[in-house]
Amino acid sequence: MRSSSPSARRSSRCRAVLPFACLALLAACGTGTQAVLTDTPSATGTARHEGGKPTSTAEVDVQRDGIEPAVVTDVRYAAHDTYDRVVVHLEGEVPGYNVRWVDQFLEEGSGKPIEVRGGAYLQVTLFPANAHDENGKPTWAGGPVFPANLGNLTDVVKTGDFEGHVGIGLVLARQAAFQLNEQGDPSRLIIDVAH
Repeated sequence: MRSSSPSARRSSRCRAVLPFACLALLAACGTGTQAVLTDTPSATGTARHEGGKPTSTAEVDVQRDGIEPAVVTDVRYAAHDTYDRVVVHLEGEVPGYNVRWVDQFLEEGSGKPIEVRGGAYLQVTLFPANAHDENGKPTWAGGPVFPANLGNLTDVVKTGDFEGHVGIGLVLARQAAFQLNEQGDPSRLIIDVAH
């Protein structure tokens, strides 16, 4: 039943708007995760780079269940005007991944520290993924440390290939905003880090 009283209408409007205002306030506080912009419904926490300079330093966590492990075939990097780009080349679908700041890089499996010097360390972990073929032969050759010497990216580190997880460490001169983009045909995960 609708009330014809203006105060009753205003009161019900306030009751309807109040929960949305609370939700907006809670969302503004956030938990430090980037906004979702990938095409996959199960992807949560990634930001796509659309040109210009990356703008977030928040952790990214994307879960992808029920897919075959991707195979990392190469990791390439190059400098651009305002950011450095790292491209992870994959066979298969882009897997789940976690991208976060760490105090140091640890070898997947052993947990032993990897000795590299930098101002900041961005750990990228892909799962399910491998960096070897069915015979155990590495598909991403070289390393574990690949010198980059770009605007902010100093080194790329192969932190591991263990139990369906592939670790890639980005050694940076300083902590800076980063953004992610997924590409297909062929599959790639692109990480842009601001200078």
